[in-house]
Order: sequence, then structure tokens, then C-alpha cells
Amino acid sequence: MPNKNVTKMKIALIAHDHKKDDMVEWIKFNSGTLREHELYATGTTGKLVEKELNIHVNKMQSGPLGGDLQIGAMISAGKIDMLIFFWDPLEAQPHDPDIKALLRIAVVWNIPVACNRASADYIISSPLMTEDYDRALPDYTDYRERLTKRKQAG
Repeated sequence: MPNKNVTKMKIALIAHDHKKDDMVEWIKFNSGTLREHELYATGTTGKLVEKELNIHVNKMQSGPLGGDLQIGAMISAGKIDMLIFFWDPLEAQPHDPDIKALLRIAVVWNIPVACNRASADYIISSPLMTEDYDRALPDYTDYRERLTKRKQAG
């Protein structure tokens, strides 16, 4: 039975093809914790998570079809709390620009990102997983004003 005091996090899960086995092992090891949260994933990764945990996963398109961008949009809209992204640094991806954009937007909006199993273990085992965490949201007011002035001047 889930712990009722646990803050339900919205966790995005992504794994490149050569990292899917690592993701499955990590999911199995952390199944108890993951079941207490709301999960989002790109297509194939989402199907694997659902199969392993036998729970619903909010699935996007596969990465090459725009799933990375869909998750990035959710991050910028404040709908994702953390990103677990097992990416393959040794294999070129046809959607590398999307991957870079996803990682960039996660940093822009100050959400925790794990790009390998060790960092995912640190994040998911953090005491902050079980309590309310007031994530510092960057204030981009000055940046937006500068853009507006450039557009008006240009």
C-alpha cells in the first residue's frame, strides 16, 4: 500500500535503445518507489515500464517521432518534476537536436535530471522524494523584457 505522506512526483522516463535494459533493471529495483508517483515516458520506454510494473504510464510518442519534445513541452509548462533519461553517449541519434533541447529545457526550468543509473539512484533515494520540495523557479522577467525591446526596436 502506498505511503499516504509521500508527495506524488511527476517523473518522466526515457531510455535510448541500447539503454533500455538498464532502464528495465532500474525500474525493477525501484518499483516500490516508482509506483507511488505519476509516470510519463516516451513510447517504447513507457510500454516497458507498464509491462514491468503493471501500472499505467502516460505515454508520449517515441523519441524520434517527437516524444522528447512532448516531454520538454510538459517540463516548460510545469507538468514534470524530474527527468530520468538514460541516453546513449556512444550512439548517434537521428533526433540529437531534440535530445539537446530536452536537456536544455530541464536545466532552464531547474528540474532534477539523471542521465545514467548512478545519478538516477541518487535522485530517487533522496529524502526529498518523500516530502514537499519547493523547487526554485527561475525568474525570466528581465529576459522576456529584453526580447520584447529587441522585437520592438528591430
